[in-house]
Amino acid sequence: MTEHEDGPLLRPYTLTRGRTRPSGPDFDLMTIIRTAPAAYSGVSGLAPEHWRILQLCRIPLSVADLASELGMSLNVVRILLGDLRDQGLINARPQATVAQLPEERILREVIQGLQAL
Repeated sequence: MTEHEDGPLLRPYTLTRGRTRPSGPDFDLMTIIRTAPAAYSGVSGLAPEHWRILQLCRIPLSVADLASELGMSLNVVRILLGDLRDQGLINARPQATVAQLPEERILREVIQGLQAL
C-alpha cells in the first residue's frame, strides 16, 4: 500500500494536530461560512488549508459544501473552521429557517379561489 494509491495516511491527524473536536460550538452541516473582513488584513502563520478555506468562503458556503470542495472529512473541516473562528477570520451563521407554513384554512381558501377561476 502506498500513499499515492490510498491517499495520505496521517494527513488528517497532522492537519488537526491530533484534535478530534473544534474549539467552541460545533458547526452544523448546513452552517453558512463566510470569510470575515479581518482575513483581508495581512494575516500570517496560517496553514495552506486554512488559506484555501478563506479563499473558498469569499462567497458563502455551507460546511458540507466546503468539505466536498476541499476533499476533506467533515470533522477535519470543522476543526479547521474552529481555528479560523477563534482568530476572527470567518463568520458562521446557521442556515436560513423556512418560514412557518400558513394555516390550513388559508390554503383551502387559496385552492377554492383557484378552482373558481
